[in-house]
Amino acid sequence: MLKIVEGILKGDRRSLSRAISVIDNEEGKYQEIISQIFRNTGKAMTIGLTGSGGAGKSSLIDKLIDEFKRFGYKIAIIAVDPTSPVTGGAILGDRVRMQANLMEKSEVFMRSIASRGAIGGISRSLRNIIRILDAAGYNLIIVESVGTGQLEIEVSKVVNLTLVVFTPNTGDKIQAVKAGITEIGDIYIVNKSDLEGATSLYNTIRDLIGETERKPVILKCSAKTGSGTRLVAETISKMLKERVDNFRKKDHELLEIELKDMVLNILKDKIVRMLNDNPSYHNLIDKIQNKKMDPFQAAEELTTNLLNYTISNYRENNKN
Repeated sequence: MLKIVEGILKGDRRSLSRAISVIDNEEGKYQEIISQIFRNTGKAMTIGLTGSGGAGKSSLIDKLIDEFKRFGYKIAIIAVDPTSPVTGGAILGDRVRMQANLMEKSEVFMRSIASRGAIGGISRSLRNIIRILDAAGYNLIIVESVGTGQLEIEVSKVVNLTLVVFTPNTGDKIQAVKAGITEIGDIYIVNKSDLEGATSLYNTIRDLIGETERKPVILKCSAKTGSGTRLVAETISKMLKERVDNFRKKDHELLEIELKDMVLNILKDKIVRMLNDNPSYHNLIDKIQNKKMDPFQAAEELTTNLLNYTISNYRENNKN
C-alpha cells in the first residue's frame, strides 16, 4: 500500500491535501491511489451548492456546518472556483474568509480547486477527490461552485443533492428562468431573506420552478442572521436519508458515464500515438493539402486501416 494511501485512510490532512493535488492534476500515481482506496469508498453523501456571485453561498455553508455537526456529520468542503488567467489558480476572496472561519472548526476539511475551464475534466477530478475524502472518513461532502452555467450542470451530475442559491436585488429573477437552472436543483434557496424583494423572489421561483414536474423544495433563509438555516439543514439531511435508493440508481448512471468516458479517453490517447507513428497518416495529409483527397475520404481510410490493424493484432495475440 502506498504511504500516501495509509495517510488518507488515517485521515491525515497533509496526505489528503497532497492526494487531492495529485488527483486534480492527474499526475504521478493518481490511478494507483484511487485503486487502493476504492474499496473504502461509497459511504459519503454529497451536496452541491451553486448560484451567482454575491448570493452568499460561502456564508450559508458556514452557517450550515454548525447545523450539520449537530446531526453527527464529519464534513469536508470542495470549492470549485474560476481560474485566474495569470496564475492559473482559484481567485475568489471569499474562500480566504471562509477558510479563516473554518480555522476554529478544525474537524472540517476544506479545499479549493480551480475549474481551469475544463468541464468534463472537472467532473472526473471531482468524483475522484470525493472518493479520497470519502475514504478518509468524511461522510458529508459539500461542493460549492460559482455561477450558473455548464460547470454547475456538470457538478450537479456528481453530487446526490443540488442546491441553487438566489438572492434578491441582483437580477436573480431573470437568472431563475435561465435554461438549465430549472432542471438541476433539488432545493432552491432564497438567501438574504431579510432584504427587500426576498418574498417577491421567493414567490417567483415557487411559481416558475416549484410547480414543475420534479416539484423541488423552495426555501428562504438568511445566512447573515441565521434565520431559516436550521430548516435548510434539516431539509437537506432528511432528503439525503430518504433518497438512498434514488442515489444508488444515480450513482450507477454516473459510473456508466464515467467508465465510457475513461474508455474513450484511453482509446483517444492510443489512437493519437498510432497516428503519429503511422507513415500513411502523414501521406494522407499531403494528399489533402494537394487536393488529391478530401478530409472525409482520408478520415474514412485511416479509420478503416486502424480498425483492421487492431482486429488483426487482437486475433494474432489470441490465437491460443
